[in-house]
Amino acid sequence: MTTHSPYRRAFLKQVATGTGLTLGLTLLPKSTAVAAAQSADSHLAPNVFIAVTADGTVEITCHRSEMGQQIKTAITQIIADELDADWQRVVTLQADGDKKYGDQNTDGSRSVRRNLARLQMAGATAALLLKQAAAKGWQVNAEDCECKDHKVVHTPSGKRVDFADIVAVAATLPLPEEGLVKPKARQDWRYVGKAVRSVDMEKIISGTTTFGQDMAVENMLYAVIQRPPVMFTQPESVDDKQTKNIAGVVKVLQMPTASAPANFAPLGGVAVLADNTWSAMQGADALVVTWSKNTHNTYNSEAEKKTLIETAAADGEIVRQRGDASAALKKAQKTVSATYYAPLLAQAPMEPPAALAKVSNDTAEIWTSTQNPQATQAIVAEVLKIPPENVTVHVTLLGGGFGRKAKPDFAAEAAWLAREAGRPVKVIWRREDDIQHGFYHTVSAQHIQAGLDSKGNTVAWKHNTVFPTISSTFSTEANSPSSGELRLGFIDNPFDIPNLQLEKGKAENHVRIGWLRSVANVYHAYAIHTFADELAYAAGVDSKAYLQQLIGKPRHIDLAKEGAEYDNYGDPIEDYPIDTGRLLAVLEKATAMADWENRKKQQRHLGVAAHRSFLSYVATVVEVDVDKDGNWAIPNAYICIDAGTVVNPDHVKAQCEGGAIYGLSCAIGEISAQDGAISQTNFHNYQVARIQHAPKNIEVHIVDSNAPPGGVGEPPTPPFAPALANAIFAATGQRIHELPIPLKLTV
Repeated sequence: MTTHSPYRRAFLKQVATGTGLTLGLTLLPKSTAVAAAQSADSHLAPNVFIAVTADGTVEITCHRSEMGQQIKTAITQIIADELDADWQRVVTLQADGDKKYGDQNTDGSRSVRRNLARLQMAGATAALLLKQAAAKGWQVNAEDCECKDHKVVHTPSGKRVDFADIVAVAATLPLPEEGLVKPKARQDWRYVGKAVRSVDMEKIISGTTTFGQDMAVENMLYAVIQRPPVMFTQPESVDDKQTKNIAGVVKVLQMPTASAPANFAPLGGVAVLADNTWSAMQGADALVVTWSKNTHNTYNSEAEKKTLIETAAADGEIVRQRGDASAALKKAQKTVSATYYAPLLAQAPMEPPAALAKVSNDTAEIWTSTQNPQATQAIVAEVLKIPPENVTVHVTLLGGGFGRKAKPDFAAEAAWLAREAGRPVKVIWRREDDIQHGFYHTVSAQHIQAGLDSKGNTVAWKHNTVFPTISSTFSTEANSPSSGELRLGFIDNPFDIPNLQLEKGKAENHVRIGWLRSVANVYHAYAIHTFADELAYAAGVDSKAYLQQLIGKPRHIDLAKEGAEYDNYGDPIEDYPIDTGRLLAVLEKATAMADWENRKKQQRHLGVAAHRSFLSYVATVVEVDVDKDGNWAIPNAYICIDAGTVVNPDHVKAQCEGGAIYGLSCAIGEISAQDGAISQTNFHNYQVARIQHAPKNIEVHIVDSNAPPGGVGEPPTPPFAPALANAIFAATGQRIHELPIPLKLTV
C-alpha cells in the first residue's frame, strides 16, 4: 500500500496535472557531465529509457541481452538506486534491437563497465526532475529535496510526496542544465554493491520465462536445415522423396549458396519445413544430398596441428620488444622452451540457436535469443534487401551464449525461409547443428623460449603465437592474428623481464572462426602460466614465489614504449592501467585462501595462475587429486577477482563459479576435423565439464575496490586451464603441453 503525507492534497493544488513521465536519456561519453534527454522515438543517439507511470511505477528498459549473467537485474539496480525507488514498484523491460540504445552487443564483458556511469546519470536526471517537480509545488529549493523510498522528501521540513503524485508535473519541466545532474555519492548507494534478488527469479523458478526455443506464433512452420558438412560447399543433387513422404513435412527449400568471407550470413544447405519440430528433424535426416568439393575438403586437424607447431617454432613478426631477447637467450645460463597447442572449441550453450521470423512485404519481425540484436537487424535486412529500420528484433532470454549468439546467422536463415514460405518460420538448431556448424574458438600453437641466469632469474622471454584469426570470418585476406586478438593476454604480458620479444605467425582458416568466452585470453593464459610454472621448476623455486618474481614490483605498464599496438579493450588506459599491483594482490589472496604454504605437508596438489583480462584481475588456485588408475578430480578451487566497482556481488560470485567450470570445459574439450568436416556431433563426443570433474567446492573472494568497473563474465575463465595443468604436474610430474587434458591420465 502506498501512503501519502498530509501535504499531498495541498501539493496537488499547486501543480498541473498529467499522466506520466517518460525519459529517453542519451548515453553520452563518460567525459560529458550530464546525459541529455530526448524523445523515445529518436534515432540520433543511444538511449536508455526510464518511464515513471501515473501510478508511480518505475519502468526500466534493459538494452542488453540477458543470458544468465543477470544484466537485467544489474541495470535495474543502477537506475533504481539513483531514484531510491521501492524495488517492489520497479518493472524491468527488455529492449528490442535499435540503434537508439547505442551498443547492444552483449559480449566483451562490457555491459556494466561501459554503462555504469551513464546509467547513473540517466537515473539521476529522472530523480532531479522529480525533485524539481516537488520543489515547485512546495515552493522550496530543489537542492533541499532528496528521493527517498519512492518519494521526494523536503529535508528541512520533512514534507514528502510519492512519485505518483508529482510525475505529471515532472513531465512538463525542461531538462536540467548541464552540471546540475549529480549522481549519488558512493556511500549513499542503496542497491549498487548489494546482493539484490534477480528480477527474473520468480519466472525462472516457475518455468514461465521465454527463451528463443520457446517462441511460437499462429500459422508458423518449423525448419531444420541440413547444412554443408564442409565450409562453402553446396548441394550438387538433392533427393527429397523420403522427406516429402514424412507426415507433417510441408516444404523443402534449398538455401542460397554461401561464399567467402562468411560474415554472419547463413551457411546454405537444404531446409525442411514442417508443421512440427519432430517432422522437420526427421525430414532433414531423410534428405539425401550430394555435396560439391572445394579446397576446405583437404582440411584435417592433425595436419594443421603440425603446420601450426612448425610455424610457431620459427621466427614470427615482432609485435612487442624490450631489450634483445635473442642475444640474452644465447648468453643465458640455462634455457627452457616449450610448445603449447589448443584445439578448436565450440561455445555449446545449453540452448542451441533458434529464431522465429515473420516477413510481410518489406518488413520483418524477428524473435530470437541473440546477444547482438542490431547485427541481427543488419543481416536480416541484407538478406531480405530491405532497410534495417524495417526489421524489428525482439530479444528473448538466452539459454547461454558464450559468444555464439552474437553471430545472428540463424535469424537470417529464419527470415529468408519465412519470406520464401509465405508463413512465419522458426529455425531450430539441433545440438548436432550447433557442434558441427558454428563459429569456432580458434585452434592455436605457441612456442615460448626463456633464458635463466645463474640465480634462476628469467632474463629472456621469446614467445610466438600462431592461430587462424577471427578476422578471416570477415575478410578473405586475413591470415594473421589481429591487434584485437593480440591484446587478449598476449601483448599485455605483465612479466618484468629485461629482454622480452613477442611475435605472431600466419595461419589459414578452414572453418568459421568466432569469439568464445574470453576469446584469445584462453589459450594465451594457458601457455604463459603453464610455462611460468615450468620456469619455477627449472629454477628450483616455489611456483607462487616465482610467479610473483616474474610479475615484479607493483607498477603501471606502458606498452607504447615497447612498440606495441594496444587498445586496452577499447577503454582509456588512464582509467584502466595495466596495474601489476592489483595482479599481485589477487595472487596473494587466492593462494592464502588455498593455504598454499602448507600444501606439501597437507599432501595437497595445487596449481596457480593469475591473469588480467577485460580490465579485471583474477587469480585461480586449483587442487587436484589423482587416483592410482589416473582418474583425476578437483576437490577445491579458489578464486580471487578484482573487478573494480561491483554492482551485485552475488552475480560476480556466480560468474566466477561459472567461468571456472567453463574454463574446465575449455581444458578438456576438442573440436577436430577430417576431410573438412567436423568430427564431433553431440555431447557424447564433445567433452564439456561433467559433475565428476567439476570442482566440488569453489571459494570466491571479491576485492573491495573503488576503481572503475571491469569485466566479470569472461575474466574467471582464462586462469583455470593453466592452474589445472600446473596442479596435475604437482600431482603426477606430467606436463600438459597439449589440450585437451585427458580425462584419465597415464600413471
